[in-house]
Amino acid sequence: MDSNLDPSKDDLPLMANTSHILVRHYTLDLDVNIEEKIISGCIVLYLQACTESTQSDRTLDGVLNYSQEYASSAMAVSEFSHISVAAQGASSSIARYDAAAVAGTSALNILDKNCNHGNKKETSGISCSKEDCYDKKDDGMDDFVLILDSCDLSVIKVEEVDAGAITGAEKLSQATLGSTGASELSAVRTWIVQKLVALPAASWQEQHNCYLLYSQAPGCGELQFASDTWSLRIWKAGIQTPQEFPRAIRIWYKTKPESRSIRWTMDQDCRPCVYTSGSALNNRGLFPCQEPPSAMATWQATVRAPVGFVTLMSSENAAVATQVQEDVLSWFYYVTMPMPASTLTIAVGCWTEVQKDSTSCSQTDYQPLTSSTVSKWDQHHCGHVDYPCRFLHPGAHIQINIPYRVFTADCLREKCKEILLPLVPHCLVAAHDILGTHPFCRLDILFVPAGFCNLGMASPHIMFLSQSILSGRSHFCGSRFCHELAHNWFGLAIGAKDWTEEWISEGFATYLEDIFWAKAQKLSPKETEEQCELRALLRWYRLRDEVQNSEQELQVLRPKKDCTGEVSESGVSVIKHGLNPGKVFMQVHYLKGYFLLRFLASKVGQVKYLTFLRNFVLKFHGQLILSQDFLHMLLGNFPELSSQGISVENIYEDWLDTAGIPKSLLNEVLKLEENRLAAEVKDEVAKWMHFSQKNRRGPKRRKKRKDDMNYRELLSDQLVLLLEFLLQEKTLCHKALQRLRSTYQLLRQDAEVRHRWCELVVKHRYLSAYGDVKEFLEKDQAMGVYLYGELMVNEDSKQQQLARQCFTLLQEEMDPASVKVVTEMLF
Repeated sequence: MDSNLDPSKDDLPLMANTSHILVRHYTLDLDVNIEEKIISGCIVLYLQACTESTQSDRTLDGVLNYSQEYASSAMAVSEFSHISVAAQGASSSIARYDAAAVAGTSALNILDKNCNHGNKKETSGISCSKEDCYDKKDDGMDDFVLILDSCDLSVIKVEEVDAGAITGAEKLSQATLGSTGASELSAVRTWIVQKLVALPAASWQEQHNCYLLYSQAPGCGELQFASDTWSLRIWKAGIQTPQEFPRAIRIWYKTKPESRSIRWTMDQDCRPCVYTSGSALNNRGLFPCQEPPSAMATWQATVRAPVGFVTLMSSENAAVATQVQEDVLSWFYYVTMPMPASTLTIAVGCWTEVQKDSTSCSQTDYQPLTSSTVSKWDQHHCGHVDYPCRFLHPGAHIQINIPYRVFTADCLREKCKEILLPLVPHCLVAAHDILGTHPFCRLDILFVPAGFCNLGMASPHIMFLSQSILSGRSHFCGSRFCHELAHNWFGLAIGAKDWTEEWISEGFATYLEDIFWAKAQKLSPKETEEQCELRALLRWYRLRDEVQNSEQELQVLRPKKDCTGEVSESGVSVIKHGLNPGKVFMQVHYLKGYFLLRFLASKVGQVKYLTFLRNFVLKFHGQLILSQDFLHMLLGNFPELSSQGISVENIYEDWLDTAGIPKSLLNEVLKLEENRLAAEVKDEVAKWMHFSQKNRRGPKRRKKRKDDMNYRELLSDQLVLLLEFLLQEKTLCHKALQRLRSTYQLLRQDAEVRHRWCELVVKHRYLSAYGDVKEFLEKDQAMGVYLYGELMVNEDSKQQQLARQCFTLLQEEMDPASVKVVTEMLF
């Protein structure tokens, strides 16, 4: 595979050789340098060769017995009965880490009580040219090479971790190796890590304790490495198979300021911050990792940042900062549910927590899961790998709400308190009512800087939201929050095995956002039906426009067709169109996926359909799926669909494998337009067109006429539809636009309404409202990208000047994908 792909048009390579060896756990130890825009430190990878069994055997009893014996003599740490041991000596290359040592103790207080489970000197690495990566031995065989996805990183050193050098490890190794007679140190290290990664869910605390403990062990030899555009390659001379490769390695590295995986920017209060931006490159520019979704792992991270900054992360625990230096705070986070590395999220900034009132869900609503409760779980109901699963915990099953926190820049605090906070508990309860157990035990919500190119992004235990959803009434905010919340089930708890099948995540979230939001508002069945139909009509128009204005190849939901999910022998694959910056702003996979799910629901009835979705979650949570997994289970549960001509093959042909609008959807618009709410909008359109015609300037000056028309008060979605219909009209006089703006107080409406208003202003060259367009481009960057194109396409000099002025003003704070797309439009 060519490592010099053209980022403007090619597919994104996933280089990790996950068919040979897998990362089972990441331990990160990072420093955030705000001034230099660098994150530096080290990461320890715990590895397992793919041919090894992950099941525990009789020797594991020795590990657990030893852990319990040692824990009884170690200092007490927190309310949990996990082990607590010390690293051997002070000569460890990372001995300075241990946050507990700051207080004068050598113990590792690893899992803090508030868990909600239920300057290094640079060392030159041994590097080589790309051509020398596969070092030939005399016998003609290659050394085994561990390949990690990596870019925009400076790797300093890679070393093997000596897990056997930890105090007490020799006793542990005797317990595990005594029956085998093995004595070589490398075999000891391999065996220790092999047994560590195989510990059962009931021992998750002991396991994570050991992960952190062994991550501080000294190095026992540098490994050779080489970097290219998309990967980091690591090998050990003489090691020819993944089974012989070191099981724990430490990588010293630092990010580059221009890393595409993280965004260094200013928040709304003009204070510096950094966050993972959910870019097309995922997290390979944050840490070397295995990016394919099948490479699921757990992680823990210690992150140090300057005093005054708050660090948030995808994590089961709500970390409390520890001051480790006069001007440095340390935060420790962990995750016990194996997840793709791309889902790890971090944000560091001067965030302010928005305080809830006494009626909101508190942090103590849920009792943490402990080893004693884990041991009672019935593992037979889950199809995923062994981990502490909330779906099998009775307390999680009945927990209709989960603890949550909201963070933002200080200037948005009051808006968050007014608009978002009252909605969150209702939406959480509604989601639980529809799909059951919340997959994650807590939620942090962060309003990211204005340059964020999406309206939201969901990650395990944390959600990023755009400031754009805080405008207008609560409707836009509530529906968008419900969309991101739905990703906790579809996208995170259940993920796509092949990232090209984005519809599995986005289609489900789009479909469920309407269901969740209607439930949260306590709408009647009739109101729910009418409002869902209205939103379906809006989405139909959006899909029609996008299909007309995009490349056909980008309209296919399963672009790899029958090769979906396939990888090379080593595990290498590609994400189709992953490096196309314009794809970030496309909605086809949202909309076609939504309409497919809606089509299927109409065939079986929504009540039965939602019950099926709940059962689907119970079966597939914690796993990765392909389209056929969903479709086969659906058709198996509803055999009557076959008599209606619905089959997996037909769905592939009509919906997933072809471009354009499916035939079965083409006639739906006629039914949707008969909706009562849509009919009311059409009546209003007629009034406005009459007003426009009456007030259009003719050849003679006319007398001023009084407007005696009564205009109906409209819902937010009705306002969007009204402006959509008016956009389809050829002419609309400026006086009508002026009256439209004042009648509905358009500048006080939500971002979707204001976006359509700006389109009307541009189309009709309404110079008096160009300031509205400028304000929208500045404050609603997540939605304003294509407005630049509309300003340019009319070939109006004033509009083009406005577009260039806004871009010049904003490009430094804009997301790189937005910058690239807008640059192509303007220049």
